[in-house]
Amino acid sequence: MSSPGERLRAEREAVLRRLTDLHEDHAAMVEASRDSNADDEHDPEGHTIAYERSQVDTHIRLAERRLAEVEAALASVEAGSYGTCAGCGRPIAAERLEARPAATTCVACAARR
Repeated sequence: MSSPGERLRAEREAVLRRLTDLHEDHAAMVEASRDSNADDEHDPEGHTIAYERSQVDTHIRLAERRLAEVEAALASVEAGSYGTCAGCGRPIAAERLEARPAATTCVACAARR
């Protein structure tokens, strides 16, 4: 089993790769629609360009939020407080941290949210 820091660094790298891909997708959409005067709002064939761009924007925001969570967890590893529940101060179960390495609360405190 790898250490929490190793798992979190691997997850951070995966999120950063995902963000790079999403930003490239967004840039490609913007570039593709730049010189187009198509009325995509009334395209009977599918989603609008604006809708697709909005979906990518949402995925970018979610990935950025995930990156912030992972980086906060890495900071708690460095500070020696990783695995301590922010709600009650008790240890977070190893199984929960295995499933959600950036978890900041134990299952009981997470259920109360």
